[in-house]
Amino acid sequence: MNEIVKKNGITYGIITGVLSVLITTLIYVIDLKLFTSTWLGFLSIAVYIIIGVVLLSKTRKEFKGSLAFKDAFTTYFISAVIGIMISVVFNIILFNYIDPAAKETIKELTMKYTVEMLQKFDTPASAINDTIKSLEENDQFSVFKLLQGSLFSILISALFGLILAAFFKTKSSFPQ
Repeated sequence: MNEIVKKNGITYGIITGVLSVLITTLIYVIDLKLFTSTWLGFLSIAVYIIIGVVLLSKTRKEFKGSLAFKDAFTTYFISAVIGIMISVVFNIILFNYIDPAAKETIKELTMKYTVEMLQKFDTPASAINDTIKSLEENDQFSVFKLLQGSLFSILISALFGLILAAFFKTKSSFPQ
């Protein structure tokens, strides 16, 4: 593996992970209701997109403007996996060891928010009740669920990484 790919992937993965920990910590300290905030979710995604763009711009520059698709994708993927793992480990520690009561509060807030959203869309009461029952039975912050969610995040990140790599590649992977 190319050293530039490895160095940038690891560095930006740590940056992404630390940023994720800081965002989670700020939300936790400011108001647990923010965990159900749609706009904050979109803002976080925008921040991670910007980090990915900066990462691949820097990598392409270090490759002297000639970046292969594979190198772009690999750099982004390494960064994403490291960032996700740092975030998941932090969430496991915070919600299962430091403050397990916070996850119950967030669960209640999520159920309230979900009911409000479903009612806005005129969802039948039976469907709302089924959804609430499912949410009550589910511990979204359990170690298993957080690890399961990290796999989904890695998959989504890989898809996004493919798109970014296609934009940032500057040379064909095929010999001419």
